[in-house]
Amino acid sequence: MGVKLYYTTVTPSRSIKSQQADVTRILDSKGIKYEIIDIAQDGELREEMRKNAGDATAVPPQLFNEDQYCGNYEMFCEAVEADTVDQFLNSLVGLEMSVPDYMQCAEDHQTVLVVVQPVGIVAEDQFFKIYKRITSVSQVNIRDSNRVLFIRYRHHYLPENNEWGDFQTHRKVVGLIAITTCNSAKEWPQTAERFHGQKEVYSSTLYDSRLLVFGLQGEIAEQQRTDVAFYPGFDDCVEVEKRVEDFVESIFIVLESKRLDRATDKSGDKIPLLCVPFEKKDFVGLDTDSRHYKKRCQGRMRKHVGDLCLQAGMLQDALVHYHMAVELLRGVNDFLWLGAALEGLCSASVIFHYPGGTAGKTAGRKPNISQATDAGKRHRPGALTANGISADTSTEIGRTKNCLSPEDIIEKYKEAISYYGKYKNAGVIELEACVKAVRVLAIQKRAREASEFLQNAVYINLGQLSEEEKIQRYSILSELYELIGFHRKSAFFKRVAAMQCVAPTIPEPGWKACYKLLLETLPGYSLSLDPKDFKGTHRGWAAVQMRLLHELVYASRRMGNPALSVRHLSFLLQTMLDFLSDQEKKEVTQSLENYTSKCPGGMEVITLPDGLKLPPVPFTKLPIVRSVKLLNLPVSLRPHKVKGLVQNMSSASPFIYSPILLHNRNEERCKKIDFQWVQGDVCEVQLMVYNPMPYELRVENMGLLTSGVEFESLPATLSLPAESGLYPVTLVGVPRTAGNITVNGYHTSVFGVNSDCLLEGLLNVKSSGCLVEVIPSLPRLQLSTSLPRSSHTTQPMSKEELSCSVSVQLFNGETQKLTITLENIGTEDIESLELNSKTVTTKEKLYGEFLSWEMAEALSHLPLKPGQSVTLAVGVKVNLDFSGQENLLQDLNDDGISVTGLPIASPLRQVLKPRPENKSVSSDSGKAEYNHIKLSTRPWFCPRVRGSVRTSVVLPARPWFYPCVPDSVRESVVLSVCPRVHVCRLFCFGFPSVALISVTG
Repeated sequence: MGVKLYYTTVTPSRSIKSQQADVTRILDSKGIKYEIIDIAQDGELREEMRKNAGDATAVPPQLFNEDQYCGNYEMFCEAVEADTVDQFLNSLVGLEMSVPDYMQCAEDHQTVLVVVQPVGIVAEDQFFKIYKRITSVSQVNIRDSNRVLFIRYRHHYLPENNEWGDFQTHRKVVGLIAITTCNSAKEWPQTAERFHGQKEVYSSTLYDSRLLVFGLQGEIAEQQRTDVAFYPGFDDCVEVEKRVEDFVESIFIVLESKRLDRATDKSGDKIPLLCVPFEKKDFVGLDTDSRHYKKRCQGRMRKHVGDLCLQAGMLQDALVHYHMAVELLRGVNDFLWLGAALEGLCSASVIFHYPGGTAGKTAGRKPNISQATDAGKRHRPGALTANGISADTSTEIGRTKNCLSPEDIIEKYKEAISYYGKYKNAGVIELEACVKAVRVLAIQKRAREASEFLQNAVYINLGQLSEEEKIQRYSILSELYELIGFHRKSAFFKRVAAMQCVAPTIPEPGWKACYKLLLETLPGYSLSLDPKDFKGTHRGWAAVQMRLLHELVYASRRMGNPALSVRHLSFLLQTMLDFLSDQEKKEVTQSLENYTSKCPGGMEVITLPDGLKLPPVPFTKLPIVRSVKLLNLPVSLRPHKVKGLVQNMSSASPFIYSPILLHNRNEERCKKIDFQWVQGDVCEVQLMVYNPMPYELRVENMGLLTSGVEFESLPATLSLPAESGLYPVTLVGVPRTAGNITVNGYHTSVFGVNSDCLLEGLLNVKSSGCLVEVIPSLPRLQLSTSLPRSSHTTQPMSKEELSCSVSVQLFNGETQKLTITLENIGTEDIESLELNSKTVTTKEKLYGEFLSWEMAEALSHLPLKPGQSVTLAVGVKVNLDFSGQENLLQDLNDDGISVTGLPIASPLRQVLKPRPENKSVSSDSGKAEYNHIKLSTRPWFCPRVRGSVRTSVVLPARPWFYPCVPDSVRESVVLSVCPRVHVCRLFCFGFPSVALISVTG
């Protein structure tokens, strides 16, 4: 207590001087220390005195307790006459409870308060280990009675809150359990003295106390004492719970005696006036003999007895006393205590209607035998007589009559809160009453009315709260809104609590606590940190969600965790891209690049200290992919199955019908593509992408994600123009093994964040399939000739034949040598080589044979190793018979051949167009077919061209055709696979002839 006396040394008024002298003399006589403040020295002190006193004309002497006004000279004299000077000067100490108990509920009115505190030096973990065991004794069945005493434990309780014990008895500390350590007998006197000092703090309300001493052994520990228990150690204390039960029973004995003493009507005795701390100075000098004063005393005492009955387990008696108190207090307009009586009536009714409690599952009441027996009657143990035994069934009837209905409970709560609101110093009481009403309404499923109580609680002014108290208040409001199903409102107050953790007034902001609270707000704003949840229609307010994500980014950065900042910023960009303006997109991406320059983003799962896991965030919108298409190999590289061999293989395999398996096969067949890739060949996947950003987007390390076979992805780097529209991108790779390969997606690196984008996670993506078969590697053969390439092109006669033309100009009867060079540029040996020729008929004209060769020299070089080559010499001799057709010269002229005295004098066109008229030919010429190619023991066809000659190839032991595209058609493609059969088409005087070179290996 710091008493301040506002004094003046300069005044012409004799009365002021006399009053000042009287005040100082009385204070000195009582030994009260005080500080004199001379307002004559500074005019501002006079204004400060008048402002704090609430009187613009106030003159000295004025008394203050610290900065709180106590009263003037007249009020001080009244306190002297009533011998209440100490109360007068202490009137502002504990005038109001500074810290509300947000965990209070209606059934707490039935409990007795026991404080458990350490004395001396006790390890925190050891203290809470014993504290947990003590709190396990939350209710005790009283011996020789069916009543139950409920206990509420606190390890920290402000003494000023204890001053409100007369107003509501459950706020009064009636029990103290002290825990201490004492290692020797020398320490025991000091330990005992500390314990007695601890009891003095709550001495005005304490019923009983216990001291638990750990570590002391010897003669002192062997003494039998009721108030002290000795234990060898914290792990050797098996009887702690039993000691606590005995302690609670002793509290009940004192409680019952006080109840009986207060409840007994002593005629002629003067009933004391119970007061709350801030009322004491208001009743100084009142007429204590007036009827109004006596009714006030009676009403308050009735309410007090009702509290004691409720604590003692006598529910019906409590209801009766509360009803009587309400009538008495309403008649004298004692609104503060009337509100308390109404709240007590509500609490007793809640206990009757909801035996399980309203505090939730974690703090619910434990059922006891008596409650289970009387559950059908909803009868709480001990209601009528002193020993709690009900004489007849009228007990239940009387209780039901006095008990409020569930609807009336809420109405009475509203009335009580309105009365509390009339008193500034009752803010904590009002706030706690609102919290209790909300918990009851939550049980009743009346969320809208509960929100009204909470809205009222928000605007209750509790004065200057510390930052920690503000955080607690907002957090509890958030929990209560969550309790009634107002999730977004709950998230709002939790976010306010998070911002309070890093308020500018806090010397050391709690960024970790802020971040943790912000994470807890996400569900309330329909926000999840898993990008998979953001599919379809967007839920929630995007603007609020973006603000919250920005706060998470900032909090994680201030925590010193850049990886979290990158993850949250990536999530913001991925999920909120459609709601960002162009300027916001630039700002977010710039921030992301700054973060990733120090800590690149990846696809790993981030685990927070509390166990929460943050999934990876792939950038599926940077760029946006609209379609995915697996491309077939170039025409020259495509393998083809041999129909006859495939049929034989199919017929040799068994077939068992199963409708379930058939269904699965159909699904697989729908996904599987009908063409094949080849091991070792470059394969392509085409993506149609779109850049949604307002500036050029650079995508690095973009490649394919596959499974099934070993696959070498060849990453690419893209630069997509701003808002480019659909843009084709081809991703390539090389399968290194044979089998079925599945294209699962693609990987990118954008703004320093590495992303693995799976096709199944892409929205509105068109795909023709993602499963393709990879066949084993095929041989690679490069072909070249000694003749110049023809300027004309020909159409292939079949899918396994793709031609390239060379031209030669000969006269009839002339001979020329053609050199064909075959080089093995693959990795497999070529084991055999065959060469066949065929004359192609066109326009029903018959031409003679004019090709000859010698295979012995070429076959001597087999098998042809990788990197080796072999040369074939083919002789071309023109020997034409013009007697077979009368109109041959005309036909040749029609085909573009000029005749100048000699039979043939110019090169012919490559493509001979068929004429519409029919001409007679020999019967065998019309049956000529391209069907004489011989298959070896491994029948593979792989026609390819890398050079100037059209080729086809017979490949070994695998039923595939593999035609190739000539360089003249696809000059930009470097063919890496060469044929096994080469078809050389030569045009000599308009008569095309085909030489087939069959190569097996």
